[in-house]
Amino acid sequence: VQLQAFGGGLVQTGASLRLSCAASGSALGYYAIQWFRQAPGKEREGISCISNSDSRPYYKESVKGRFTNVRDNEKNTVYLQMNNLKPEDTAVYYCGAKYDFRVTGICPISVDRVDFWGQGTEVTVSS
Repeated sequence: VQLQAFGGGLVQTGASLRLSCAASGSALGYYAIQWFRQAPGKEREGISCISNSDSRPYYKESVKGRFTNVRDNEKNTVYLQMNNLKPEDTAVYYCGAKYDFRVTGICPISVDRVDFWGQGTEVTVSS
């Protein structure tokens, strides 16, 4: 599967953005999607994961209540709605896929377990 992440931009504190992770080459329904971000000088961190079997997406505590992860298998796309953005959300955001057909409890997915990566999309939040 090939992934393309887009939707980043420059916004002010408190604004919203919606990132998209579009899949091609294979049905998204066979994969769990993990969103990561990497701020300058920091390691890549997983912030949200959505699978096909878990009832609710996983969210890292720092984004819980502000970010919403939704998948649309018909459109082969996963969306990360980011509200109330803060300067500390500034980073390059990536989506990663891991095959999860008939697999439960796969989220969250660590960096070394991702099967396929999308290119990053940059989010900058000004104060």
